[in-house]
Amino acid sequence: MREYLKFYIDGTWVDPVRPNTLEVDNPTTEQVSGVIAIGSAADVDVAVQAARRAFASWSQSIREERLDVLQAIQAEYQKRSGDLADAVSEEMGAPPSLAAGPQVAMGAGHLMTAIDVLKNFSFEEQLGNTLVLKEPIGVCGLITPWNWPINQIACKVFPALATGCTMVLKPSEVAPYSAQIFTEIIDAAGVPAGVYNLVYGDGPGVGVALSSHPDVDMVSFTGSTRAGVEVARNAAPTVKRVTQELGGKSPNIVLDDDAFADSVTAGVATMMLNSGQSCNAPSRMLVPNSRMEEAKKIARAVIEGVKVGDPSDKKAIGPVASQAQFEKIQGLLQKGIDDGATVVAGGTGRPEGLETGYYVKPTVFADVSNDMTIAREEIFGPVLCILGYDDLDQAVEIANGTDYGLTAAMITRDEAAAWHIAQRLEAGMIFVNNYMRRSFLGSPFGGQKGSGFERENAAETLHEFVRSKSVRFRSGRAEVPVWPPRG
Repeated sequence: MREYLKFYIDGTWVDPVRPNTLEVDNPTTEQVSGVIAIGSAADVDVAVQAARRAFASWSQSIREERLDVLQAIQAEYQKRSGDLADAVSEEMGAPPSLAAGPQVAMGAGHLMTAIDVLKNFSFEEQLGNTLVLKEPIGVCGLITPWNWPINQIACKVFPALATGCTMVLKPSEVAPYSAQIFTEIIDAAGVPAGVYNLVYGDGPGVGVALSSHPDVDMVSFTGSTRAGVEVARNAAPTVKRVTQELGGKSPNIVLDDDAFADSVTAGVATMMLNSGQSCNAPSRMLVPNSRMEEAKKIARAVIEGVKVGDPSDKKAIGPVASQAQFEKIQGLLQKGIDDGATVVAGGTGRPEGLETGYYVKPTVFADVSNDMTIAREEIFGPVLCILGYDDLDQAVEIANGTDYGLTAAMITRDEAAAWHIAQRLEAGMIFVNNYMRRSFLGSPFGGQKGSGFERENAAETLHEFVRSKSVRFRSGRAEVPVWPPRG
């Protein structure tokens, strides 16, 4: 039984202002696996003030100092990678291969990216007689989700550190264990007191207080579009910067060519990764109407090979992260059936032999129209919708016919057609024949429309955490000062 009953504020573990706790379930067993402290607005205020005090010195740190801190974190992260994997597996039911593989590895990747980008990041630019300075934006409120807990913490914390910001992290109360281990890593690495702070809590109690706090200069939020709207609304009165990486309902266009079978196979298999709990999951597969029946047969065969709840199988999927998520998915599955979609595989209820745990049947719906609820709402589970199209123009129209715009994909051997389609798709990231590969590390990750506009993973990310200041001279070109300052 894990007990995490303190917050990390100003470089020490402290008791909440007012004691309050929350039990955390293990989604594999449905049993309580731990208890965490739950904060309030009072705890947020203490943490924010600590971050504000620390900002005075950390914002003036030089590049080499920040690199030293990040490299110290890197060393500690490697030491605790096993503990991180155990935490992720316990808090969200990720199979060991997923927890110890992509879940933990992505965090390490973001750290490496931050180090590499910081080495060459330009904190000033000369434009005629104007010197444009890139300064740390200030105190940052970081609010992260439960589906890729380490990934989302890492892609916010490390750029904030690299740019000289200080921060208060509110991880998801559904998956708090990995955040605890991460914070222990930060502490062991010697990050200066107050630069990084952690407060556990839920959205109403901590998220609202953090996003609305007048001494927070920026809120970086990852989560549902609905919650993102609330965060922006809370932040508006204090006119702070808000960056958001939100939900998705990503199309995957399979073209009518001789790679069709392989393309459908890959699309179905990819949708099952992390039990479908990824904002960029290719949840809408578009296939030619003339090959819909073929797509059904292929999809059914793929699902038959998907194992659920078998930790010894590296390709097995685990449960969804919580009872609330399980119940939401079950409701949407039933809605798809009621609306007339064809159940190719799966459906409502738990997989056979798994009566305990928040396990969802890997499910494929076919003959789905774009106006159905299952085609429009983010299900966030191992559920794929197959939609038909008559020609590529219609495929693009269907693909863009969503409130979201995070990712889009196509699978084809016709690269010329792929390039033409990519330019027409309304999404922040387009994948061609390589959906969900790790190669996106180092390139901007983010969306459009209801998926938000934040960019993660790259040099562009550091720009999210800085503000521009123009220093204009009366005439001539100003001499560019040396950064970081010496002396």
